[in-house]
Amino acid sequence: MKLKPCPFCKSSNLVVKGTMGEDPFFGGIGPSRSGCSLCGRCLTGCPNGSKNSLDKNYLYLAQRLGTNILTSRKVTDIKPLKTGGYELKMCHPVKGRHRYLPIRAKKVIIAAGVLGTLKLMFHCRDIAGTLPNISSKLGQVVRTNSEAVVGILSSDQNLDLTHGTAISTHFYPDAQTHITQNRFPKGYTFMRWMVGPLVDDSRPMIRSLKTLGKILAHPSILLRNWFARNWHKRITVLTVMQHLDNQISFQYGRKFPLMRRGLKSRSVPGKSAPTNLPVANQTAAALARESRGEPLNILIESVGNISTTAHILGGCHMGSSPENGVIDTSHQVFGYPGLYVINGASVSANIGANPSLTIAALAERAMNLI
Repeated sequence: MKLKPCPFCKSSNLVVKGTMGEDPFFGGIGPSRSGCSLCGRCLTGCPNGSKNSLDKNYLYLAQRLGTNILTSRKVTDIKPLKTGGYELKMCHPVKGRHRYLPIRAKKVIIAAGVLGTLKLMFHCRDIAGTLPNISSKLGQVVRTNSEAVVGILSSDQNLDLTHGTAISTHFYPDAQTHITQNRFPKGYTFMRWMVGPLVDDSRPMIRSLKTLGKILAHPSILLRNWFARNWHKRITVLTVMQHLDNQISFQYGRKFPLMRRGLKSRSVPGKSAPTNLPVANQTAAALARESRGEPLNILIESVGNISTTAHILGGCHMGSSPENGVIDTSHQVFGYPGLYVINGASVSANIGANPSLTIAALAERAMNLI
Protein backbone atom coordinates (compact mmCIF):
# COMPACT_ATOMS: atom_id res chain seq x y z
CA MET A 1 0.00 0.00 0.00
CA LYS A 2 1.36 3.41 -0.96
CA LEU A 3 0.42 6.13 1.49
CA LYS A 4 0.20 9.87 0.96
CA PRO A 5 2.15 11.93 3.51
CA CYS A 6 0.14 13.60 6.28
CA PRO A 7 -0.31 17.30 5.32
CA PHE A 8 0.52 18.37 8.89
CA CYS A 9 3.55 16.29 9.84
CA LYS A 10 4.59 14.91 6.41
CA SER A 11 4.46 11.39 7.83
CA SER A 12 3.37 8.46 5.68
CA ASN A 13 3.54 5.82 8.40
CA LEU A 14 0.77 3.31 8.94
CA VAL A 15 0.26 1.48 12.23
CA VAL A 16 -1.41 -1.90 11.77
CA LYS A 17 -3.86 -3.25 14.33
CA GLY A 18 -2.19 -5.36 16.99
CA THR A 19 1.36 -4.34 16.13
CA MET A 20 3.60 -1.56 17.43
CA GLY A 21 4.85 0.93 14.88
CA GLU A 22 6.48 4.31 14.51
CA ASP A 23 4.37 7.27 15.57
CA PRO A 24 2.27 8.28 12.53
CA PHE A 25 1.24 11.72 13.76
CA PHE A 26 4.39 13.75 14.43
CA GLY A 27 6.88 12.60 11.84
CA GLY A 28 8.04 9.69 13.99
CA ILE A 29 9.17 11.75 17.04
CA GLY A 30 6.27 10.58 19.20
CA PRO A 31 6.04 7.21 20.98
CA SER A 32 5.40 3.93 19.22
CA ARG A 33 1.73 3.17 18.58
CA SER A 34 -0.50 0.19 18.05
CA GLY A 35 -3.36 0.18 15.58
CA CYS A 36 -6.94 0.29 16.89
CA SER A 37 -8.39 -3.12 17.79
CA LEU A 38 -11.97 -1.72 17.86
CA CYS A 39 -12.48 -3.00 21.40
CA GLY A 40 -14.83 -0.11 22.28
CA ARG A 41 -13.00 0.80 25.50
CA CYS A 42 -12.00 4.33 24.49
CA LEU A 43 -13.91 5.96 27.37
CA THR A 44 -12.16 4.05 30.16
CA GLY A 45 -8.70 4.01 28.60
CA CYS A 46 -7.33 2.22 25.57
CA PRO A 47 -5.68 -1.08 26.65
CA ASN A 48 -3.62 -1.29 23.44
CA GLY A 49 -1.93 2.10 23.38
CA SER A 50 -3.84 3.09 20.23
CA LYS A 51 -5.70 6.15 21.50
CA ASN A 52 -4.06 9.51 20.75
CA SER A 53 -4.14 10.60 24.40
CA LEU A 54 -2.18 13.42 26.07
CA ASP A 55 0.61 11.12 27.25
CA LYS A 56 1.28 10.35 23.59
CA ASN A 57 1.13 13.87 22.16
CA TYR A 58 1.36 17.15 24.13
CA LEU A 59 2.80 15.79 27.38
CA TYR A 60 5.14 13.36 25.66
CA LEU A 61 6.54 16.02 23.32
CA ALA A 62 6.80 18.60 26.13
CA GLN A 63 8.79 16.17 28.25
CA ARG A 64 11.17 15.56 25.35
CA LEU A 65 11.77 19.31 25.25
CA GLY A 66 12.75 19.35 28.92
CA THR A 67 9.45 19.84 30.73
CA ASN A 68 9.45 18.38 34.24
CA ILE A 69 6.10 16.66 34.86
CA LEU A 70 5.23 16.34 38.54
CA THR A 71 2.55 13.71 39.13
CA SER A 72 0.25 13.06 42.12
CA ARG A 73 0.08 16.72 43.06
CA LYS A 74 -3.00 18.83 43.70
CA VAL A 75 -2.67 22.61 43.87
CA THR A 76 -4.52 23.93 46.92
CA ASP A 77 -3.63 27.62 46.77
CA ILE A 78 -2.15 30.20 44.40
CA LYS A 79 -0.46 33.21 45.99
CA PRO A 80 0.90 36.23 44.09
CA LEU A 81 4.51 37.17 44.91
CA LYS A 82 5.61 40.76 45.54
CA THR A 83 8.43 40.30 43.05
CA GLY A 84 6.03 39.01 40.37
CA GLY A 85 4.85 35.53 39.58
CA TYR A 86 3.06 33.10 41.86
CA GLU A 87 3.65 30.52 44.56
CA LEU A 88 1.70 27.25 44.41
CA LYS A 89 0.90 25.18 47.48
CA MET A 90 0.34 21.49 46.83
CA CYS A 91 -0.76 18.27 48.46
CA HIS A 92 -1.32 14.68 47.39
CA PRO A 93 -4.72 14.38 45.62
CA VAL A 94 -5.73 11.34 47.74
CA LYS A 95 -3.54 11.56 50.83
CA GLY A 96 -4.48 15.13 51.73
CA ARG A 97 -2.09 15.33 54.69
CA HIS A 98 0.86 14.57 52.43
CA ARG A 99 2.17 18.04 51.55
CA TYR A 100 4.85 19.09 49.08
CA LEU A 101 7.20 22.03 49.10
CA PRO A 102 5.66 24.99 47.25
CA ILE A 103 6.89 25.91 43.81
CA ARG A 104 7.16 29.33 42.18
CA ALA A 105 6.71 30.44 38.60
CA LYS A 106 6.43 33.70 36.64
CA LYS A 107 3.52 32.31 34.62
CA VAL A 108 0.88 29.84 35.82
CA ILE A 109 -1.72 28.08 33.70
CA ILE A 110 -4.77 26.61 35.42
CA ALA A 111 -6.00 23.60 33.46
CA ALA A 112 -7.80 21.46 36.04
CA GLY A 113 -10.99 20.87 34.09
CA VAL A 114 -14.08 22.99 34.69
CA LEU A 115 -14.90 21.72 38.17
CA GLY A 116 -11.32 21.60 39.43
CA THR A 117 -10.56 25.05 38.04
CA LEU A 118 -13.63 26.64 39.61
CA LYS A 119 -13.06 24.98 42.99
CA LEU A 120 -9.47 26.24 43.09
CA MET A 121 -10.30 29.77 41.98
CA PHE A 122 -13.28 30.08 44.34
CA HIS A 123 -11.07 28.86 47.20
CA CYS A 124 -8.31 31.35 46.38
CA ARG A 125 -10.78 34.24 46.14
CA ASP A 126 -13.33 33.53 48.85
CA ILE A 127 -11.63 31.28 51.44
CA ALA A 128 -7.85 31.75 51.35
CA GLY A 129 -8.12 35.33 50.08
CA THR A 130 -4.93 34.99 48.04
CA LEU A 131 -6.62 36.06 44.78
CA PRO A 132 -9.29 38.45 46.09
CA ASN A 133 -9.67 40.42 42.86
CA ILE A 134 -10.90 37.58 40.66
CA SER A 135 -13.99 38.80 38.84
CA SER A 136 -17.39 38.44 40.49
CA LYS A 137 -18.43 36.74 37.24
CA LEU A 138 -16.54 33.60 38.28
CA GLY A 139 -18.87 30.61 37.88
CA GLN A 140 -21.77 32.72 36.64
CA VAL A 141 -21.76 31.52 33.01
CA VAL A 142 -21.44 27.71 32.99
CA ARG A 143 -22.50 25.79 29.90
CA THR A 144 -23.95 22.29 29.70
CA ASN A 145 -23.61 22.10 25.92
CA SER A 146 -27.42 22.31 26.04
CA GLU A 147 -27.28 18.57 26.38
CA ALA A 148 -29.39 15.51 27.08
CA VAL A 149 -28.25 11.90 27.36
CA VAL A 150 -30.67 9.12 26.37
CA GLY A 151 -30.24 5.40 25.92
CA ILE A 152 -31.72 2.36 24.22
CA LEU A 153 -31.34 -1.08 25.82
CA SER A 154 -31.70 -3.93 23.33
CA SER A 155 -33.99 -6.81 24.26
CA ASP A 156 -31.52 -9.28 22.70
CA GLN A 157 -29.49 -10.67 25.59
CA ASN A 158 -26.84 -12.09 23.25
CA LEU A 159 -26.25 -8.89 21.31
CA ASP A 160 -22.76 -7.35 21.48
CA LEU A 161 -22.50 -3.74 20.31
CA THR A 162 -19.06 -3.09 21.81
CA HIS A 163 -17.03 -3.77 18.65
CA GLY A 164 -15.87 -0.43 17.28
CA THR A 165 -14.69 2.96 18.51
CA ALA A 166 -16.54 4.68 21.37
CA ILE A 167 -18.18 7.18 19.00
CA SER A 168 -18.58 6.02 15.42
CA THR A 169 -21.72 7.75 14.07
CA HIS A 170 -23.33 11.18 14.35
CA PHE A 171 -26.01 13.23 12.64
CA TYR A 172 -27.93 16.52 12.77
CA PRO A 173 -31.72 16.13 13.11
CA ASP A 174 -32.22 19.89 12.89
CA ALA A 175 -30.25 23.12 12.56
CA GLN A 176 -29.23 23.41 16.23
CA THR A 177 -28.93 19.77 17.33
CA HIS A 178 -26.02 17.34 17.00
CA ILE A 179 -26.39 13.70 18.07
CA THR A 180 -23.59 11.17 18.55
CA GLN A 181 -23.94 7.45 19.16
CA ASN A 182 -21.78 6.02 21.94
CA ARG A 183 -20.57 2.56 22.86
CA PHE A 184 -20.05 1.92 26.56
CA PRO A 185 -17.25 -0.25 27.95
CA LYS A 186 -17.74 -2.54 30.94
CA GLY A 187 -16.44 0.15 33.28
CA TYR A 188 -19.57 2.24 32.59
CA THR A 189 -22.03 -0.41 33.79
CA PHE A 190 -22.69 1.75 36.88
CA MET A 191 -24.85 3.99 34.67
CA ARG A 192 -27.58 1.34 34.59
CA TRP A 193 -28.62 2.60 38.04
CA MET A 194 -29.05 6.16 36.74
CA VAL A 195 -31.60 5.54 33.99
CA GLY A 196 -35.30 4.75 33.86
CA PRO A 197 -38.27 4.75 31.46
CA LEU A 198 -38.42 7.45 28.82
CA VAL A 199 -41.09 10.10 29.43
CA ASP A 200 -41.45 13.28 27.36
CA ASP A 201 -43.24 16.33 28.80
CA SER A 202 -42.23 19.98 28.79
CA ARG A 203 -43.74 20.52 32.27
CA PRO A 204 -41.13 19.43 34.84
CA MET A 205 -43.53 18.49 37.65
CA ILE A 206 -45.87 16.62 35.30
CA ARG A 207 -42.95 14.78 33.72
CA SER A 208 -41.66 13.79 37.13
CA LEU A 209 -45.06 12.46 38.20
CA LYS A 210 -45.52 10.65 34.88
CA THR A 211 -42.11 8.98 35.26
CA LEU A 212 -42.83 7.85 38.82
CA GLY A 213 -46.25 6.64 37.71
CA LYS A 214 -44.75 4.64 34.85
CA ILE A 215 -42.23 3.05 37.23
CA LEU A 216 -44.99 2.07 39.67
CA ALA A 217 -47.27 0.80 36.91
CA HIS A 218 -44.52 -1.04 35.01
CA PRO A 219 -41.66 -1.82 37.46
CA SER A 220 -40.39 -4.44 35.03
CA ILE A 221 -38.95 -1.62 32.85
CA LEU A 222 -36.67 -0.56 35.69
CA LEU A 223 -35.88 -4.09 36.81
CA ARG A 224 -35.04 -5.28 33.28
CA ASN A 225 -32.56 -2.43 33.00
CA TRP A 226 -31.03 -2.79 36.45
CA PHE A 227 -30.50 -6.54 36.22
CA ALA A 228 -29.93 -6.87 32.50
CA ARG A 229 -27.41 -9.47 31.43
CA ASN A 230 -24.47 -7.96 29.50
CA TRP A 231 -25.89 -4.46 29.96
CA HIS A 232 -22.85 -2.65 28.56
CA LYS A 233 -22.92 -4.83 25.42
CA ARG A 234 -26.60 -4.12 24.73
CA ILE A 235 -26.84 -0.39 25.52
CA THR A 236 -26.68 2.36 22.91
CA VAL A 237 -26.22 5.86 24.35
CA LEU A 238 -27.06 9.01 22.42
CA THR A 239 -25.41 12.27 23.41
CA VAL A 240 -27.73 15.03 22.19
CA MET A 241 -26.01 18.43 22.05
CA GLN A 242 -27.21 21.89 20.99
CA HIS A 243 -25.56 25.27 20.45
CA LEU A 244 -28.52 27.22 21.85
CA ASP A 245 -27.80 30.00 24.36
CA ASN A 246 -28.60 28.64 27.81
CA GLN A 247 -26.59 28.21 30.99
CA ILE A 248 -26.37 27.41 34.68
CA SER A 249 -24.29 29.08 37.38
CA PHE A 250 -22.04 27.78 40.16
CA GLN A 251 -21.55 29.13 43.65
CA TYR A 252 -19.11 27.93 46.30
CA GLY A 253 -20.04 26.96 49.81
CA ARG A 254 -21.57 24.29 52.01
CA LYS A 255 -24.74 22.61 50.80
CA PHE A 256 -25.53 21.66 54.39
CA PRO A 257 -23.98 22.68 57.76
CA LEU A 258 -20.80 20.79 58.69
CA MET A 259 -20.35 19.55 55.12
CA ARG A 260 -17.25 20.38 53.11
CA ARG A 261 -17.37 23.38 50.85
CA GLY A 262 -18.05 22.62 47.24
CA LEU A 263 -19.71 23.83 44.05
CA LYS A 264 -23.46 24.42 44.12
CA SER A 265 -25.33 24.73 40.84
CA ARG A 266 -28.13 27.21 40.27
CA SER A 267 -30.53 27.73 37.38
CA VAL A 268 -30.40 31.05 35.54
CA PRO A 269 -33.84 32.66 35.17
CA GLY A 270 -34.71 33.07 31.51
CA LYS A 271 -31.65 31.09 30.38
CA SER A 272 -31.98 27.80 32.24
CA ALA A 273 -30.24 24.79 30.72
CA PRO A 274 -32.79 22.24 29.47
CA THR A 275 -33.77 19.19 31.50
CA ASN A 276 -36.02 17.83 28.73
CA LEU A 277 -35.09 17.83 25.05
CA PRO A 278 -38.01 16.59 22.91
CA VAL A 279 -35.68 15.87 19.97
CA ALA A 280 -33.58 13.60 22.22
CA ASN A 281 -36.61 11.65 23.41
CA GLN A 282 -38.04 11.39 19.88
CA THR A 283 -34.74 10.05 18.55
CA ALA A 284 -34.39 7.50 21.35
CA ALA A 285 -37.99 6.34 20.84
CA ALA A 286 -37.48 5.99 17.07
CA LEU A 287 -34.25 4.01 17.49
CA ALA A 288 -35.90 1.81 20.12
CA ARG A 289 -38.73 1.00 17.72
CA GLU A 290 -36.30 0.07 14.94
CA SER A 291 -34.06 -2.01 17.21
CA ARG A 292 -36.84 -3.45 19.37
CA GLY A 293 -35.26 -2.01 22.49
CA GLU A 294 -36.32 0.01 25.52
CA PRO A 295 -35.79 3.82 25.38
CA LEU A 296 -34.36 5.30 28.58
CA ASN A 297 -34.00 8.71 30.26
CA ILE A 298 -31.58 9.86 32.93
CA LEU A 299 -33.67 9.82 36.13
CA ILE A 300 -31.97 12.93 37.51
CA GLU A 301 -33.51 14.80 34.58
CA SER A 302 -36.89 13.10 34.28
CA VAL A 303 -37.63 12.89 38.02
CA GLY A 304 -35.37 15.53 39.58
CA ASN A 305 -35.60 18.20 36.83
CA ILE A 306 -31.82 18.65 37.01
CA SER A 307 -29.92 19.02 33.75
CA THR A 308 -27.08 16.57 33.14
CA THR A 309 -24.15 16.80 30.77
CA ALA A 310 -21.11 14.86 29.64
CA HIS A 311 -19.46 18.13 28.54
CA ILE A 312 -19.48 20.74 31.30
CA LEU A 313 -17.98 23.99 29.95
CA GLY A 314 -17.34 27.58 30.99
CA GLY A 315 -17.29 29.26 34.39
CA CYS A 316 -14.27 31.39 33.45
CA HIS A 317 -15.71 32.97 30.34
CA MET A 318 -13.93 35.61 28.28
CA GLY A 319 -14.85 39.28 28.47
CA SER A 320 -13.57 42.78 27.79
CA SER A 321 -13.22 43.59 31.51
CA PRO A 322 -13.76 42.01 34.94
CA GLU A 323 -17.25 43.49 34.89
CA ASN A 324 -18.32 41.09 32.13
CA GLY A 325 -15.77 38.28 32.15
CA VAL A 326 -13.20 36.35 34.17
CA ILE A 327 -10.40 36.16 31.59
CA ASP A 328 -9.44 38.29 28.59
CA THR A 329 -9.15 37.04 25.01
CA SER A 330 -5.59 35.89 25.68
CA HIS A 331 -6.90 33.67 28.54
CA GLN A 332 -5.24 35.84 31.20
CA VAL A 333 -7.20 36.32 34.44
CA PHE A 334 -8.24 39.95 34.86
CA GLY A 335 -6.15 41.62 37.54
CA TYR A 336 -3.49 38.91 37.68
CA PRO A 337 -0.77 39.19 35.00
CA GLY A 338 0.80 35.84 34.16
CA LEU A 339 -2.13 33.79 35.51
CA TYR A 340 -4.09 31.97 32.78
CA VAL A 341 -7.09 29.65 32.49
CA ILE A 342 -6.69 27.39 29.46
CA ASN A 343 -9.14 24.49 29.46
CA GLY A 344 -12.84 23.78 29.12
CA ALA A 345 -13.60 26.47 31.72
CA SER A 346 -12.63 29.12 29.17
CA VAL A 347 -15.12 27.91 26.53
CA SER A 348 -17.68 30.70 26.61
CA ALA A 349 -20.63 29.22 24.67
CA ASN A 350 -22.47 25.98 23.98
CA ILE A 351 -20.78 24.54 20.91
CA GLY A 352 -23.14 21.64 20.25
CA ALA A 353 -20.33 19.12 19.78
CA ASN A 354 -17.76 17.16 21.73
CA PRO A 355 -15.51 20.01 22.93
CA SER A 356 -12.10 18.30 22.92
CA LEU A 357 -10.88 19.77 19.63
CA THR A 358 -12.28 23.21 20.51
CA ILE A 359 -10.34 23.15 23.79
CA ALA A 360 -7.17 22.03 21.97
CA ALA A 361 -7.56 24.82 19.41
CA LEU A 362 -8.05 27.46 22.12
CA ALA A 363 -5.03 26.12 23.98
CA GLU A 364 -2.78 26.26 20.92
CA ARG A 365 -3.94 29.80 20.15
CA ALA A 366 -3.24 30.85 23.74
CA MET A 367 0.25 29.32 23.62
CA ASN A 368 1.02 31.23 20.44
CA LEU A 369 -0.05 34.47 22.16
CA ILE A 370 2.07 33.70 25.22
